[in-house]
Amino acid sequence: MVLPVRRLKVIIAIVVAVLVVLAGVTLAGTWAIERANPPTGRFVDVDGGRLHVVEVGAPDAPPLLLLHGASGNLNDLRLAIGDRLAQRYRVILVDRPGHGWSDRPGGAADALPSAQAKLIHQAVTSLGIKKPIVLGHSWSGSLATAYALAYPDDVRGLVLLAPVTHPWPGGIGWINDVVAMPIIGQLTARTLVLPAGYFMLQPGVASVFRPNTPPADYNARTGVAMLLRPSEFIANAQDLSVLKEFVRAQSQRYSELKMPVEIIAGDVDPVVYTDVHSRAIARQVPQAVLTVLPGLGHMVQYTATDRVIQAVDDVAARSR
Repeated sequence: MVLPVRRLKVIIAIVVAVLVVLAGVTLAGTWAIERANPPTGRFVDVDGGRLHVVEVGAPDAPPLLLLHGASGNLNDLRLAIGDRLAQRYRVILVDRPGHGWSDRPGGAADALPSAQAKLIHQAVTSLGIKKPIVLGHSWSGSLATAYALAYPDDVRGLVLLAPVTHPWPGGIGWINDVVAMPIIGQLTARTLVLPAGYFMLQPGVASVFRPNTPPADYNARTGVAMLLRPSEFIANAQDLSVLKEFVRAQSQRYSELKMPVEIIAGDVDPVVYTDVHSRAIARQVPQAVLTVLPGLGHMVQYTATDRVIQAVDDVAARSR
């Protein structure tokens, strides 16, 4: 009986030692990732914290708010379309709460798109920006529509790229289910995610772009590795865990949207199904213009950049 107890103690000691090492690797890795991807904009005060905001373009140009999707930060949309659109718009890019360099003052409560819309609206208002066109990609399809439903008089129009708008069949992936859990999630995110995720970044990016190909310098220029930091990975998992039930309720209100709406999606999107989301919201919003592009997947801002920019211009023209 003594021997099994001793073996158990040895096993526990080994597990603890491994976790301590992995926690140290995670701390060092987080420091290195943040050092390689410093903030490039300014910090704007909101209730309980700050949001990281980058502005490009002329201050007196028409305002355009760009909202990035899950597992990313503001650099994703800046690289794809932000700098080009800055030639004729005042482009405002925001790290969503808990992502990039933005705080998440409400913790898990800020996972709701409606909560993020409130914080981002505070930041936009404090910058003196009135009635922007709001563009949301993927997860932020729910955020852009939540923003427009909450502040209809402060939105000039909507551009939705491969947007999440309705409940979908299936889940959010086992790792997100685990990390969204209160205690086990914290332990997993602070020990295992970064060491394992480092080797999964490139395959993960490739799967999001499939069947198309990501730019060769995508990882470096967007700082996608920021996702592997424990706080951001937890925030991302929380965002995904509440999304289906949120859009289940919000999708009943899309007929309230009265501003111009442009929707662009690929017909072979393996991440956010076009039939479930883009075509569904287009049926509910009479003034929406839906463009489904053949042979394209989820990252239409990269694979159909000219068409996305044209959609922004079309919303601007329709809203005059």
